[in-house]
Amino acid sequence: MIPKGKPMRRFTLAAALAVAFAPNAFAAAPAPADVVKTYVAIAAATYGDAFATAGKLEAAVDALIANPTPETLAAARDAWKAARVPYQRSEVFRFGNPIVDDWEGRVNAWPLDEGLIDYVDGAYGTESDANAFYTLNVIAHPKIRIGAKEVDATVITPELLRESLQEAGDIETNVATGYHAVEFLLWGQDLNGTGPGAGNRPATDFDPKACTGGNCDRRAAYLKAATDLLVADLKEMADNWAPEGAAAKRLLDADPNEGLAAALTGMGSLSYGELAGERMKLGLMLHDPEEEQDCFSDNTFNSHYNDVVGIRGVYVGRYERVDGSVVEGPSLSQLVAAADPAVDAELTAKLDATLAAFTALKKRGDTVEAYDQMIGEGNTEGNAVVQAAVDALLAQVPSIERAVGALKLGSIAFEGSDSLDNPEAVLK
Repeated sequence: MIPKGKPMRRFTLAAALAVAFAPNAFAAAPAPADVVKTYVAIAAATYGDAFATAGKLEAAVDALIANPTPETLAAARDAWKAARVPYQRSEVFRFGNPIVDDWEGRVNAWPLDEGLIDYVDGAYGTESDANAFYTLNVIAHPKIRIGAKEVDATVITPELLRESLQEAGDIETNVATGYHAVEFLLWGQDLNGTGPGAGNRPATDFDPKACTGGNCDRRAAYLKAATDLLVADLKEMADNWAPEGAAAKRLLDADPNEGLAAALTGMGSLSYGELAGERMKLGLMLHDPEEEQDCFSDNTFNSHYNDVVGIRGVYVGRYERVDGSVVEGPSLSQLVAAADPAVDAELTAKLDATLAAFTALKKRGDTVEAYDQMIGEGNTEGNAVVQAAVDALLAQVPSIERAVGALKLGSIAFEGSDSLDNPEAVLK
């Protein structure tokens, strides 16, 4: 929970002129219901793209299993990275939409204890006080026990992953499904700490004829089941945001203020507790590569960047689809500008500054070093780039709160994080 006090605002002549000439300063207010329609249309397009790109990942995985070579493995990894782009841009629809929140853990839960799924390096250890299934390794064991229950894992199916393995023993790090389970299978463990390099699983781990790692047929079966399940889950959410879908109808049939509140709740919670806190500040404080989200593939800097693109897109009412077409319409920005031009100008500037900070983070990731290296202890320059991105996120949150106030939506609580709200507890 973050403080809800309303800070005083002082205006200089320059600030007043900036507000006066801001793009939305004198625009007529759109109807709130039309702003909600834009929000729903962007959600439908974003989840539609996530589903479509997951389908391409599924095809690449099928090609890998049919012919395990370095080339087909590289193509599957590329397809996984491409599939992450629209999904990360969809995360702004979390926190304010219960249908999304109840579903999200199936597709993007992390971190995961990878020993539940497959073989691991000796440095991983053999047991954990927090997880009885830390090294269960279902790929190597067709018969397993989950608590008092004997589970037949002879055939690895989507149902086995979801019903028996996902959060086995009610332990959140037993992640058996979703993007990160597929990521682990495609890359393997990243054993480089905060040094250069991602996971380096060989294609022969999926080749029964030249098998490395053992159980190659079962590893391929797990990868196939996890990928098929991911596609099915994304189709479910894309359907939920279609015109007659449950998520769309919930907002379109309700008071428009509910949709406006959902949009701003997603923006604030993803900015503050989730991205700035749990995904970034925590790992930076601990200098721990295990706290990066896409830890096997070293794709984290791209995922963080796309979260920020998604946040900004919801506010300005614009989403560019994977095929290059654009979904746009009456926006929160226009609505806030009509209520209080100063708040809109302030929030727009903060969102632009955050996008610039994350563009710099992405550029560093593309050209200098991966995210786990950036947060490494002693990496002064890399740490500073990550901290600047965190600071930009934090700076935009009070402006989001002011937008809530300008629209008279009442009190909205954003997701918190111990790394921001109680850092001493994290360091103990």
